[in-house]
Amino acid sequence: MDTDLYLVIGIIIAGFSLPSIFGAIAEGRAPRAAAIMVMIGGGLIALAVTQKPSGYTLDEVPQAFVNVIGRYIN
Repeated sequence: MDTDLYLVIGIIIAGFSLPSIFGAIAEGRAPRAAAIMVMIGGGLIALAVTQKPSGYTLDEVPQAFVNVIGRYIN
């Protein structure tokens, strides 16, 4: 796997954890599943950033999404 894929999957997993966090807080319970998802997503993002020699800038993140989606659509 390449670093762009790690970054994209990490951002998607971390993004999907947000509704779970808000739902758990609204119901007054601990967001355990959301915390695990945040750790997995953050770990994938950290892996991608550390494995790419030049790192990622904010301008490169949308291009990473386009590259990953384009690679699997074609």
